[in-house]
Amino acid sequence: MNAHEIDYQIIGDEMQYVEIELDPQESAIAEAGAFMMMDEGISMETIFGDGSSSNQGLMGKLFGAGKRLLTGESLFMTVYTNRGYGKQRVAFASPYPGKILPMDLSQLGGKLICQKDSFLCAAKGVSVGIEFQRKLGAGFFGGEGFIMQKIEGDGLAFVHAGGVIAKRHLRPGELIRVDTGCLVAMTPDVDYDIEFVKGVKTALFGGEGLFFATLRGPGTVWIQSLPFSRLADRVLSAAGPGGRKEEGGILGGLGNLLDGD
Repeated sequence: MNAHEIDYQIIGDEMQYVEIELDPQESAIAEAGAFMMMDEGISMETIFGDGSSSNQGLMGKLFGAGKRLLTGESLFMTVYTNRGYGKQRVAFASPYPGKILPMDLSQLGGKLICQKDSFLCAAKGVSVGIEFQRKLGAGFFGGEGFIMQKIEGDGLAFVHAGGVIAKRHLRPGELIRVDTGCLVAMTPDVDYDIEFVKGVKTALFGGEGLFFATLRGPGTVWIQSLPFSRLADRVLSAAGPGGRKEEGGILGGLGNLLDGD
């Protein structure tokens, strides 16, 4: 094992957090903003890149940080190390309602491809980089799926997804079509591309955008029912001009008058 062997417990139902238990000198890495709490013996260190190799050198660290910048993430990651005696715990929280998925990379062929905002934390030694799509369709029109994260190694990584999670094992040649924002992660043997929605009426009035992802097996894919972009759109829409929306209310706009709006 190159990555540190860590124990964990996922706590909660809809707003989950993962508590990682570290032996002395064991470490975990996490995105900025994922930290929740830690025991007294845990130390924090901000580093370039993901810290997957201790002998990268300056150029290697800059290259690793640059790869993270391309995915829209911070140049830095935080390493949490047990500097005390005995087992110590550190916890990381999900950023919005959904599920935290533990991914054992040693059982997934050493690699996982996921949405650029879904990585939460991992055992130190796991590498977090970028995965460019080879096909022009996915490259130019993929939207959220254009530049995806690549998580490599033989340790545990934790991915966050919104809403309910559907895990699909695709047979060789089996194909499913997915909204690009709903795709959370997939094993590298899945063939991934972007397909144009045919029909002008469907494209203009369907409400699902002009493109969706096509995923062809063999392989495993994880799909979320509530992408953060969809949740944010609904919140902004409700908070926009016109005030609150009366969903099913018989008073309609009269409710705003009664509230003094």
